[in-house]
Amino acid sequence: MTFRTALSGLNAAASDLNVTSHNIANVATVGFKLSRAEFAEVFANSPFGLSRTAIGAGTRVANVAQQFGQGSIEFTDNALDIAISGGGFFRMSDGGVAVYSRAGNFSADRDGFVINPAGHRLQVYPPITGTQNFDTGRLQDLQIAVGDAAPQATTSIDVGLNLPANATAPANGTFDPNDPLSYNHTTSLTVFDSLGASHIATLYYVKTANPNEWQMYSYIDGTQISGPDLVDYTNTGTLNTPVGGTITLPPYTPTTGAADLNITLDLSASTQYGEQFSVAELVQDGYTTGRLTGIETSPTGVVFARFTNGQSLPLGQLALANFPNVQGLQELGDNVWGETFESGQPVLGTAGSGSFGLTQSGALEASNVDLTEQLVNMITAQRNFQANAQMISTQDQVTQTVINIR
Repeated sequence: MTFRTALSGLNAAASDLNVTSHNIANVATVGFKLSRAEFAEVFANSPFGLSRTAIGAGTRVANVAQQFGQGSIEFTDNALDIAISGGGFFRMSDGGVAVYSRAGNFSADRDGFVINPAGHRLQVYPPITGTQNFDTGRLQDLQIAVGDAAPQATTSIDVGLNLPANATAPANGTFDPNDPLSYNHTTSLTVFDSLGASHIATLYYVKTANPNEWQMYSYIDGTQISGPDLVDYTNTGTLNTPVGGTITLPPYTPTTGAADLNITLDLSASTQYGEQFSVAELVQDGYTTGRLTGIETSPTGVVFARFTNGQSLPLGQLALANFPNVQGLQELGDNVWGETFESGQPVLGTAGSGSFGLTQSGALEASNVDLTEQLVNMITAQRNFQANAQMISTQDQVTQTVINIR
């Protein structure tokens, strides 16, 4: 009996060493969660229950429980590296089968799908076209946009400037854009047509003989579009005309074959103060074609593709999962887990909501293994193994003594 008891101790210590060895081997594995060997004592029961004088029969491995504590966040130079700070797992597809992971070391395959090193595809909630929202009722594999971003034609120009209150009418009374003596000031900016081609829009400001009154001429690519348009100010320097602060320019037909440009000027932020001409704002809402420059993930898990034209396109919002009993998950290898009956059904959500943590772009969650602690565990397990081995040696001596009785 004592041999079997000590042998169970040897087996338990060996299992403890194996678990510790597995933890140490994965000290540098991204998203790894350490395990802990848990043991239970063994008693031999009779049909009528456990006797008061019964002696235990050793120990057994009751459970190898993973510890899902947070690993440290380490920053990288890879935009596709994503770390979860807090609760939740990445949901991924393994050929259509859902698997879950804390390891965010992702890359793109030849088709643009975002995958982990084992080839599992990262899943997101798709964006709803024309809105800033996402369809949380369905999932799809995250695919990086590899094409160009479509251009947007300019439809409005915000003109925030100050015209000098002490200005006088120009020397030449007939406006000529080629004659600087026929206007007081000018500003220009780049606008875009529906094909993404750029055009130069120029605005000329001419002081009239009337107090607080100006005329404005609008040109695109050297062609006059509008003017003179009346712009006047109150005796406190605020805009009076046009009413509402906007001027709608006539359509301009580009030579590129694009659709007509229909632009509205917004002068509501313009003023007439002091003696200096200054431009505080000259902004238009169009942009040209853009090429993909990078991928970025927001703290709430929204994955954006950023383009050279300054625009960003949402590709989806990361789908995170949590479980009633995370220790009931089945380890599948390659840093992923699978759902089981013990884990319960996954609860899906998004980063920053409910019990889910936030995401960090360009970062990875390191292994939560404390190497010093594991080395101490290794020494403890080794001592346990040696003690049980010594018990077997002692029992052998006792048995030999009994055999030698004559």
